[in-house]
Amino acid sequence: MFRPVLADVAGEVVREIQRTIPDYARPLDGAFGKALKTGVQMAFLQFVERIGNPEAPSEDRRTVFLSLGVQEFHQGRNVDVLQAAYRVGARVTWRRVAEAGRRAGVPSATLCLLAEAIFAYIDELSALSVEGHAEAREKAAGALERRRHRLMELLLAEPPSPPEVVKHAADLARWQLPDLLVAVALDQPSDETPSAATTALADFESTSPCLLLPAPQPDEREQFAEDLAGWRAAIGPAVPPAFAARSLRAAREALRLVDSGALADEPVTWCVDHLSRLWLLKEPFLAAELVRERLGPLAGLTGKQHSRLAGTLLAWLETCGNVREVAERLAVHPQTVRSRAQELEALFADGLRDPERRFEMILALRAAPS
Repeated sequence: MFRPVLADVAGEVVREIQRTIPDYARPLDGAFGKALKTGVQMAFLQFVERIGNPEAPSEDRRTVFLSLGVQEFHQGRNVDVLQAAYRVGARVTWRRVAEAGRRAGVPSATLCLLAEAIFAYIDELSALSVEGHAEAREKAAGALERRRHRLMELLLAEPPSPPEVVKHAADLARWQLPDLLVAVALDQPSDETPSAATTALADFESTSPCLLLPAPQPDEREQFAEDLAGWRAAIGPAVPPAFAARSLRAAREALRLVDSGALADEPVTWCVDHLSRLWLLKEPFLAAELVRERLGPLAGLTGKQHSRLAGTLLAWLETCGNVREVAERLAVHPQTVRSRAQELEALFADGLRDPERRFEMILALRAAPS
């Protein structure tokens, strides 16, 4: 009774889908259009076969409707649109079946069972497409993650990778190469991924996790730091993409200096705020020699005297000997500054007036352990 009805209703279902669902209101050509028409026809035929033989194999149906979900993902649509099409198909089918059943005198109770069967069947098909859509999404996410990992490897390679290779990898990874980027070295891992990682190239698998991100503007520093909450981080200098590895080296060196106590232990360390210290402390032996040579006159003092005069010397040199500025910086009386300055004159003699010696003293004071 129902075979002739369902044999010619497929076209009506496709037309109704196109009429009521805007995403399908275009010519259904190409792979998706063919798959949709094939799916509608197969759905009707196999539904009738199931009525006649509930044990009939359904593997063909599974393949077709999984495929519809996959193609829907590749069309850039979420699965809700396809599910709406299924509901339209069920409604049209039930209307035609009910008309044929009444004309043939099928009892109402039987028609009610048939309606339940139609909508249960549509739910099965919809679930298959949801599964196919989810599998395609997971596969695409995995492929994108692999491409972004590859892009990160290229950006951190030394010597730098050819620009055209990096550009092609960035296109495949769907990651816009910025004019300037920063590398972020991470330590003291949190259980949560920092929110900054959502827009970053990220490596959380290695023993030294890191991120690559577009360089923030000066007024974005606070928000940038908040996006790294939960981790101790060092942010390398802003560099063109070709020098990403240099930015990461500086960031990791900053974390090392934080661990050693040479830099203050803060949640976020900006390398740009400590360039002279990073430069000086990169070569510990030469830094120690500079301290020994230029700050030698302080070596024989007690710890308290050393700390007091070293702080005064740095302030004195940086303010060009302005007593009032030194006093304000150290929160002491100007007369105290004058007294300490006399002590420094006695210790360093003409060294305080030699421009090159003064410069090297400032460097030595910055490189000296606090």
